[in-house]
Amino acid sequence: MDSRQLVSITALLLAGVVTGCQQSGSPTSAPASGTESSAQNPGPAGCSPLETRQAEVPSQRPTTPDQTRACAITSAAAYEVTVLAKGLEHPWAVEPLPNGDLLVTERPGRLRIISAQGQTGEPIKGLPAVYATGQGGLLDVALSPTFATDQLLYWSFAEPRGAAGNATSVARGVLSPDRRSVSQVKVIFQALPAYNGDKHFGSRLAFGPDGMLYVSLGERSDLQIRPQAQQLNSHMGKILRLTPEGRPAPDNPFAKQAGALPEIWTVGQRNVQATAFDAQGQLWSVDMGPQGGDELNRLEGGKNYGWPLVTFGEEYSGEPIPNSVTTKPGYVDPVYYWDPVIAPSGAQFYSGSAFPAWQGNLFVGSLKDRNLVRLQLENGRVTGEERLLSDRKQRVRDVKQGPDGALYVVTDEGNGELWKITPSAAGNRP
Repeated sequence: MDSRQLVSITALLLAGVVTGCQQSGSPTSAPASGTESSAQNPGPAGCSPLETRQAEVPSQRPTTPDQTRACAITSAAAYEVTVLAKGLEHPWAVEPLPNGDLLVTERPGRLRIISAQGQTGEPIKGLPAVYATGQGGLLDVALSPTFATDQLLYWSFAEPRGAAGNATSVARGVLSPDRRSVSQVKVIFQALPAYNGDKHFGSRLAFGPDGMLYVSLGERSDLQIRPQAQQLNSHMGKILRLTPEGRPAPDNPFAKQAGALPEIWTVGQRNVQATAFDAQGQLWSVDMGPQGGDELNRLEGGKNYGWPLVTFGEEYSGEPIPNSVTTKPGYVDPVYYWDPVIAPSGAQFYSGSAFPAWQGNLFVGSLKDRNLVRLQLENGRVTGEERLLSDRKQRVRDVKQGPDGALYVVTDEGNGELWKITPSAAGNRP
C-alpha cells in the first residue's frame, strides 16, 4: 500500500467517518453530508488557518495535514500601492523591462509599454492576429534571457486556425529601437490539436536557468478533449520545454518515446496560468483546478500531475470528476491545494531587497477572491498564507518583480489597472 494512502486511511479512521466514499475507489474521500463543515478539514495543528469558509468539496481529505488551509500569517512589511495606469482592457500579463518600464498585454490583442512613471504607450505594431473570444486572446509576454543584446520578445496567444478551430501558440519578434513595433516576427510553436473552443488556453512563459523556454498549456476544458491531458500525442494539459527557437529541448523526458510529442515536459495539468522559478532554479506551477481543487505543484520533468484522474476538486455542477481519486501511486500529489478555490493566475517568487521580510515567499494572483496571495514556504512545504489587496476588489491576473524590487500587478477588468507595490515611507500598511 502507498504510504500516502495509509496516512489518509488512518486519518479517516480516527475521524470515524470511514462509512463510504464520495468517489468510487478514492482512499481519501469520505461520504458527502449536508452537516459537514470546514472544521473537518482544519489544516495543520497548532495554529489558526487563514481559510475558514465552508469547503466546496467538504468530503475530500488532504493526503498530508499541511496540504491545505495553512496557518494565517501577517507580514511585517509595510507597503503602499501606486496605480500606474488605468483603462487597460483585460490586461493578462506584466513584464518589467530593464530600464523600469513595463510591457503589458491586453487580451483583445494589444501589447503596450507603460513607462515607469505611468505613461501608457500606443499598441506595439506587428503582432499576429489573435482569437480574442472567451478566455482566448493575447496572453503572456516574456523577455529573451539575452534581451539586452537581442531585444527579443516572446508572447503566447490563442491563435485562430481556420476550420480546425484554435489553439495556443508562441511567437517571438525583435522590439524596434523606438519601441513602437516588432520585426522578424515568427510563430515558433503551435500547440496541437487545434480545437473549436474558447477556454483553458494556459499559458505562461518562463525561461529557466537552463536557458530553455517553459510553456504551460490548458486542456481546453470540455469533457470530450479533457482526457488528452493524459495523452502523450497531444500538447493539451502539459508543461512544455522548448529551445529559444521553439524546438523541443533535446533531453526532454519523452523525446525518444514512440508516439509522444517531444516538447512535453510534464503531464496532467488542467489550466496552468501561473509558473515561477524559485531561487534554487526549481519550477513551480499553480494550476487552476475545478471547483475545490486549485493546486500548487513542484514540477519535475517526466512526472504526471494527475488531471483529470487525480484531483481534490469536483465539477462545477457539484458532480464528482468522472473516475477520479484524490491520490494515486504513480501520480504526484500537489504540495498544496485550495478549497474554496482562488482561481490562480500569475506567480512570482520574491527575491528583492525592497521587502526583506518577503524574500523566498511566493505571490499568486487570485481572480476569484480578488486579491494577492502570499505563501510562506519552508523545506518545500507551505507554512503560512496571507491575502493582500483584498480591499481593492479587483481580479489579480499577474504579478511580477521589477529590477527595483517592487512588485507589479495587473488586474483583469474591463477597466484594468497596473499597480506598483513599494515599501511604505509612512511605515504602515494600506
